[in-house]
Amino acid sequence: MASKQPFADSDIADEAVRATCDDASICKRFATSKGYWTDLYVQYFVRQVGERKAPEINRGYYGRVKGMNLLIDAFLKKTQCDCQVVNLGAGLDTTFWRLKDENIMPKKFFEVDFPMIVARKIHNIKTKPPLSKPLIETHSTDALLLDGHSLDSDRYCIIGADLRDLPTLEEKLKKFQINPELPTLFLSECVLVYMTPEQSSKLVHWVADAFPTAMFINYEQVNMNDRFGEIMIENLQRRQCNLAGVDLCQSLDSQERFLSAGWESANALDMMTVYNMLPQEDVARIECLEFLDEKELLQQLLQHYCICWAVKDKLNLGLSQIGF
Repeated sequence: MASKQPFADSDIADEAVRATCDDASICKRFATSKGYWTDLYVQYFVRQVGERKAPEINRGYYGRVKGMNLLIDAFLKKTQCDCQVVNLGAGLDTTFWRLKDENIMPKKFFEVDFPMIVARKIHNIKTKPPLSKPLIETHSTDALLLDGHSLDSDRYCIIGADLRDLPTLEEKLKKFQINPELPTLFLSECVLVYMTPEQSSKLVHWVADAFPTAMFINYEQVNMNDRFGEIMIENLQRRQCNLAGVDLCQSLDSQERFLSAGWESANALDMMTVYNMLPQEDVARIECLEFLDEKELLQQLLQHYCICWAVKDKLNLGLSQIGF
C-alpha cells in the first residue's frame, strides 16, 4: 500500500497519479475532435489533438462524460442552482465553463487538486481569454484573488490541496467561503482509488458529517478481481501508479462504503449499464463515428468502471430521486 512505502516512493506514486490528469485530458481532447461530444474549452488545456485513441476508449470516455453530466445537471435542476459544487481531484476538467455556457451555474464551483496541477490550470486560465472571461463576467469586482496555488472569484474557485490532508482541505474551503448549509455536490473521477481505503473513507465520512444536504458522485474502477482487472492494475503499476484503494473496487457492492460513512442512500451502476441508459439516439450517432471491430472489448472495458452516487437530504429536496 502507498501509505506504507518510503517517502521517496510515495513522491513517485503521487507524480504518477498527477500524470493520469494529462491522460484523461488528452483522451477527452481526441474524442471531442472526433465529434463524440462538444467541449469548447479542452483545447485551451491540451493544445494538440495527439495520437489516435482506440474507438472503445473514445466510447468509454463518451459514457463517462455523459453519465457524469446527466447526474450533475439533475442535481442542479433539483436545487434550482441554489447550491455549490466541489470537484475533488478536478485536474483540467472544464465542467464550470460548460455550466456557465448553459446558464446552469451553481452559486459557486470549487475545484481541488494537487498544487502542481492547480498552478498549471491557473496559468492556462490567466493566459487564455476564453477561460478567464467567464470568471470575470461572473465576478463583482475588477480583481480576482490569485496566488500560485489558488484562484478565487465570486462563482469559481480553484484550490491546491492534498485530499489526504483533511484539516488543510477544510481550512482552505472555509477560507474561500464554502457554505456547509447549502446543498453541495461533490465529484470525484478516478480519485478515491488512488487513496488508501482508510484515507478515502475519512474523506467520504468528513463530507457526510460536514454537509447535511449533499450528493457525492464517484466514478472509478469496479470488478477488479478478474483477469481484465489484473491487467489494468499491472499496466498502471508499470507506470509506478499504485491503485492504493483497489480493495474497494471489487464489486458494485463495495460502494456501500458510503452507507457506512453516514450517507442516507447510495446507488452504483457499471458503465455498460449506464451506456445503455443514455439517450440512445445520441449513442447511435457516436457509434457511427468510428468502426468498432470488437464489441466485446468495449463491453469488458465498460464493465470495469462504474458510477456511484450517494445522497444526504436534510432539506428534503428529493435528491434520492436523482438517477438514470
